[in-house]
Amino acid sequence: MDKEKKERWKKELSPQAYHVLAEKGTEPPFANQYYNLKQKGKYFCAGCGSLLFGSDKKFDSGTGWPSFYDCEKKDPVDTRKDHSAGMSRTEVICSNCGGHLGHVFNDGPQPTGLRYCINSAALQFHKED
Repeated sequence: MDKEKKERWKKELSPQAYHVLAEKGTEPPFANQYYNLKQKGKYFCAGCGSLLFGSDKKFDSGTGWPSFYDCEKKDPVDTRKDHSAGMSRTEVICSNCGGHLGHVFNDGPQPTGLRYCINSAALQFHKED
């Protein structure tokens, strides 16, 4: 991620959103904005506004973070191996802006079997009317 984008985000985003998106941070489980949100709507990247997930693909994973079994449209995220924090995981990144969103695991519900475990701070929710 380039320095210019990081500087812009530092001015535009909350400290928590900046920490997650630019510094690959995480937020506490069960103490974040969207983990338990049940409203219908769409989830967009807090860094660039790209559509990422829909509430129809959200499920309660019991982890304390918003979890989705699939993306809303084709290819809104990229993935890469992440060996930080002494673990081997797959990082989820916004394919438009490169912001860190969370991680994806192979223990989700069907039809995909995936669990996109995403930080609330990396998302903006827009309620459906």
